[in-house]
Amino acid sequence: MQVATQHNYPSRRFITSVLAAAVMGASAQAIAQEDDPIKVGILHSLSGTMAISESTLKDTVEMLIEQQNEAGGLLGRQLEAVVVDPASNWPLFAERARELLAQHEVDVVFGNWTSVSRKAVLPVFEELNGLLFYPVQYEGEESSENVFYTGAAPNQQAIPAVEYLINEVGIERFALVGTDYVYPRTTNRILEAFLKDEHGVADEDIMVNYTPFGHSDWQNIVSEIRRFGEEGKPTAVVSTINGDANVPFYRELANQGIDAADIPVIAFSVGEQELSGIDTAPLVGHLAAWNYFMSVDADENYDFIDAWIEHTGDEEAVTNDPMEAHYIGFNMWAEAVRKAGTTEVDAVKDAIIGVTVPNLSGGYAAMMPNHHITKPVLIGEVQDNGQFDIVWQTPSTVAGDAWSDFLPGSRDLIADWRKPMECGNFNVVNGSCGGSTAAEEAEAALAE
Repeated sequence: MQVATQHNYPSRRFITSVLAAAVMGASAQAIAQEDDPIKVGILHSLSGTMAISESTLKDTVEMLIEQQNEAGGLLGRQLEAVVVDPASNWPLFAERARELLAQHEVDVVFGNWTSVSRKAVLPVFEELNGLLFYPVQYEGEESSENVFYTGAAPNQQAIPAVEYLINEVGIERFALVGTDYVYPRTTNRILEAFLKDEHGVADEDIMVNYTPFGHSDWQNIVSEIRRFGEEGKPTAVVSTINGDANVPFYRELANQGIDAADIPVIAFSVGEQELSGIDTAPLVGHLAAWNYFMSVDADENYDFIDAWIEHTGDEEAVTNDPMEAHYIGFNMWAEAVRKAGTTEVDAVKDAIIGVTVPNLSGGYAAMMPNHHITKPVLIGEVQDNGQFDIVWQTPSTVAGDAWSDFLPGSRDLIADWRKPMECGNFNVVNGSCGGSTAAEEAEAALAE
């Protein structure tokens, strides 16, 4: 007699119910995700020495988020700002970045000003695969897969500014004065090499000086600059002074009777925001090099200014270059999200290359494969109302160069984050990719 074997197979009804539950659960999860806000991290100092510059950028991103939500959000979802304050404390930037990415699970971060703060957060963004849009001019010598550099590289600010001083003003001696951290030091290394190699400037015609963040006693340094400028050759100051130290620096220039006709200052970190609220009469004629000024004559700029005044409720509110960089970066990110159909980081990184959006000067900015953008270069002269009269500009936009042509070891490097290269420091001579050095660079920057 054949004995029937009992098998514990699940019934067809049971299988059907399990599949139905799984589908319903997945659908519910998808609906929940669709209803969840897109979280936008804001990583800017709201206290400490950099608050004078960075707090405005926090407000800018919040305005852009409000505008996007009023336009229907992104992918049918609203955007939500998640704000943290790293308090001008460079190691704290890394902690706050980790908080945004790991705890709040933001989809993107807009933030940082100083290069040392950017270096501090780089290992965190690479470890957790976050997206950072960095809006301020910087020293170059970097291209990370997780960072989009919407501020100027040296070839989009420092190099054109010095060429302007030489070719248009006739300057022959240069006082390179900056805050003591990675951006001024690296930028000045590039400028020294450029001045010596490209223009034959002698060592004795280059003066270099660094001061700490928040430095306030400028009497001796300004006296040294004055003596340097009295040695028979036309002299200018190239300033990479950051934050609130700019106020006493310019005040001391006025105290010692140094005006733009004697020794012009061209600044890379002084814009409309830093000039607001101080007496600009003694600064008239001094210069700044940026990629945007509030005084730009363009419809897009006027619309942005109107929106900013409405957002702040302050008729005297000013706009500046890093604000435009956030405007460009935010719109590039939004367009990449629409293009990718998702906020997923790797999809957005792929989608954003080649994205083109309007800038505020009446032109367009494009995201290049090296994660830098195209920008016009403008030289502005300080006016007594705290605005800048644009005295020179490039005839077209300039593509940001991640690696300087004037530093040994850098001139052979390129960055291209498209497949198959996907490298930020590819050596064209030996055909190799150097890989990420974010952790080492963060340690070195924080140790300075």
